[in-house]
Amino acid sequence: MHYRISSVTPLPDRRLLVRFMNGVVKEYDFKPLIKSWDVFTPLADNSLFKQVRVSHGGYGVEWNDDLDLSCNDLWFDGVEKVV
Repeated sequence: MHYRISSVTPLPDRRLLVRFMNGVVKEYDFKPLIKSWDVFTPLADNSLFKQVRVSHGGYGVEWNDDLDLSCNDLWFDGVEKVV
């Protein structure tokens, strides 16, 4: 099952606020991925990190052709927020 995304907002300290199409909102801390996966190292640059957008169809978030993360990763590893 895919937990499709309707919007994403970059937050301070390399976090994302992700709203899913089912109405659930989760916060995702990107710092551990930046530290542990070389592919995500460019996201330590705040100007690039703020360029996050929802990928086509809501199946993830992306920054460019090389940097993306799936909706399921964000769903399962994000922390639910009450808004």
